[in-house]
Amino acid sequence: MSETPSTMRAILAVRPGGPEVLQAQERPRPVPGPGEILVKVEAAGVNRPDVFQRLGAYPPPPGAPDILGLEIAGEVASAGIGATRYATGERVLALVPGGGYAEYCVVHESNALPIPAGLTMVEAAAIPETFFTVWTNVFERGGLKSGESLLAHGGSSGIGTTAIQLAKAFRARVIVTVGSKEKARECLRLGADVAVDYREEDFVAATLAATQGKGADVILDMVGGDYVARNYAAAALGARIVQIATLRGAKVEIDLRVIMAKRIFHTGSTLRPRSVAEKAAIADALRANVWPLLAEGRCKPIIDSIFPLAEAANAHARMESSAHVGKIVLTI
Repeated sequence: MSETPSTMRAILAVRPGGPEVLQAQERPRPVPGPGEILVKVEAAGVNRPDVFQRLGAYPPPPGAPDILGLEIAGEVASAGIGATRYATGERVLALVPGGGYAEYCVVHESNALPIPAGLTMVEAAAIPETFFTVWTNVFERGGLKSGESLLAHGGSSGIGTTAIQLAKAFRARVIVTVGSKEKARECLRLGADVAVDYREEDFVAATLAATQGKGADVILDMVGGDYVARNYAAAALGARIVQIATLRGAKVEIDLRVIMAKRIFHTGSTLRPRSVAEKAAIADALRANVWPLLAEGRCKPIIDSIFPLAEAANAHARMESSAHVGKIVLTI
């Protein structure tokens, strides 16, 4: 392998603002520390938190680079002291706290996973953020079981399309909300049992109808705001509601009597600020429970569009249009 260059191209937001503030810069190539690997990035996923960071509303956690990007796929270029899991040249995907929109990115080896056979680099880069998020929230915090019903908002998003496939793989019933009939068709094609166009239908009534009046056992919500009370109305007795974002507002007024009467468990989590050890535990669970599904082709990331790194602004514009179905990926 040729000598690794000392600098690299990377995409940063030079100031808070619209997609136009994303610019390419030369940055020093990162050096892997103990337990870390340096990945020569071939593809990087684009996620809603990247948009919030660009807007100045979601700063990187302490120690993370200011370069955008939370998930990567590529080849191992070098390893730090004590990093022995992956050989130079091995294909890996990884969840990172930042730094993904670049030619090279450092990650702790425990937060990287081997790319399942048969997947392209673009598909691999679309896995970490969504699969880590869905696994820890739907299955670990939400405790979704075979035979239960999942209501997932944003069904056509990267998170939503992943939730549909994993929930169906584990034999759950899936109801999703979407913003158009076209997106509803795509979600049904992926395996959703019911797709509700929230612009034309009441998701509470649709969820109750789909579950014979029982309600959803697990609700995955990235919306917040006025959806919170409606989620309570759509929830089954003993339901688990997991909050992962608040696109329509973080502060709401709730009726605690509904929580008590239905014995609802309303929890939530964020992924990016979690420790290396916590992310490593999720990675281990994915390798044991989900990697066989990916290898068998029983689920795979849905790719909406692909942009070269230099067109990161166009990728962000696509994300903010909410017209996408599945993941948006940058290629390096």
